[in-house]
Amino acid sequence: MFEDHNDTVYEIIKSAALLDLVQLDELNESHLHTGKSLADAVIDSGVVERSAFLTAVADFLGYAYQEAMPSSISEDVASVVKASTARMYAVVPFSADETSISLLAKDPFNPSIIDDLTFSLNKDIQIVVCDPELMDALIVATYGEEDSSIDDILGDLGDRFAEAQDNLSDSDLTDMANQTPIIRFVNLVLQQAIKDQASDVHFEPFEDQFRIRYRIDGALYEMAPPPKSLAIPVISRIKVLSNMNISESRIPQDGRIKMTIAGRPVDLRVSTLPTQFGESVVLRVLDKSVVNLDLEALSLPDDILQTIRDLVNRPNGIFIVTGPTGSGKTTTLYSALREVNSVETKILTAEDPVEYEIDGIMQVAVNHKVGLDFARALRAFLRQDPDKIMIGEIRDLETAQIAVQASLTGHVVLSTLHTNDASGAVTRLIDMGLEPFLISASLEAILAQRLVRRICKKCRTAYEPGHDLIEMLDVDPLEIAEKDFFYGEGCPECSDTGYRGRVGLFEMIIVSDAIRELINNRAPTLAIKQKALEQGMRSLRDDGLRAIFDGNSTIEEVLKYT
Repeated sequence: MFEDHNDTVYEIIKSAALLDLVQLDELNESHLHTGKSLADAVIDSGVVERSAFLTAVADFLGYAYQEAMPSSISEDVASVVKASTARMYAVVPFSADETSISLLAKDPFNPSIIDDLTFSLNKDIQIVVCDPELMDALIVATYGEEDSSIDDILGDLGDRFAEAQDNLSDSDLTDMANQTPIIRFVNLVLQQAIKDQASDVHFEPFEDQFRIRYRIDGALYEMAPPPKSLAIPVISRIKVLSNMNISESRIPQDGRIKMTIAGRPVDLRVSTLPTQFGESVVLRVLDKSVVNLDLEALSLPDDILQTIRDLVNRPNGIFIVTGPTGSGKTTTLYSALREVNSVETKILTAEDPVEYEIDGIMQVAVNHKVGLDFARALRAFLRQDPDKIMIGEIRDLETAQIAVQASLTGHVVLSTLHTNDASGAVTRLIDMGLEPFLISASLEAILAQRLVRRICKKCRTAYEPGHDLIEMLDVDPLEIAEKDFFYGEGCPECSDTGYRGRVGLFEMIIVSDAIRELINNRAPTLAIKQKALEQGMRSLRDDGLRAIFDGNSTIEEVLKYT
């Protein structure tokens, strides 16, 4: 219940005094390890009644609370809201008159309900808080089962778009994009992406096929390909939603879609790329409800977790997170900043683009078209009296120099680099042209990370790996003789992949005096890594072994990413 509003739920329970602070803090910490939302953890504890909690939610938001759910909604009232709208926003009309309507809402925290439906319904919207666990059944009772599947829509489309699609005008493209079957098809593709917790959706036209793929837990999976003739209408629909130039297909374009899917707000970053057979489109799914921005939810080893907390609470210094694209670097930095996000701390971020909006933090999206790059944003930050600064990425010498200046003048600076491991970050900064003495004076720690697929908990099974796999791990067989190994057999929960979710692997270099001396002497990467290992650093491979022996991931995944 209310999975993506744990922070607000905490404040509601605290302000309503439903629990004492000790109990609340214990539940707030424990729910991170169980996978439950804070609301469910509180209710399941038996200390707070469900109705008392929902009443507190309604009071906090200034809404009415309906404890007894109606068994049915009159047809006159239900007809005020279309079935597709009710399903999209997860609402059911409770009462309505000429000027206003009361809506039972599965997620009363969702601002899109009022923002969007006030305009589309042309009525004042009053939200009514109810038990969200009962809303799906009420939607079905009111509007019936959703009878459209992707296959049904493809059947309805038939050969509608099979005729030649060359030299289409803007109006032709817009007409295609706004046809009801195309709208329904795109919506269902996106709903499936959200349901499967996909990070990206790929729309790829080829000479004789139109391929749609989802990236789930780092791997790509293809859906049954729709007809090639749908490529232009579907891609046009996406361009309309993201406010792109629908007729421009010769150059790459970037856009953003904000929409509500299955009752929760979702942000989609859109990128087009002209190819020989049409525009390729990739949607990056930014669904805050599946991203837990809490340090304790990142599966960090205890010593690294404590070190990060110490780093962000220092008065100055640079903390760098390294890793390839998609390895969770930004999530780690967001989580670190949330540790110190308070009224007493001024936090500024420069991002390309802003991925998740965080209350209490001033976030700036860089805009290269108008000359607002990381370096320029960072210079402006220094005149804004910040305590903590996050830079999306250190890409050039100018940005690196200003980051060092900020650190040396009393600011904590967090940023990312693209390097293979933690020790490579120092070499990368020197290669940019940054003087070693500036690096050693400002750099406090470097965290390298990877994301590997997590074994599905529903079908996890112990097994004996082959001798070849054990050899590839490069470990002493005697050390692992008593260890258990696991894999996922495959089940409906994980779509028969054996994996569900991802887990992080980490290595951290704490910049000690000995390492500062190596940096000043321009020591090679291997020397810095060796010194860090001597001082107790675990390598990415070593942390991968931890994930294997804890039953979180497989040998194959660890070998692939380390």
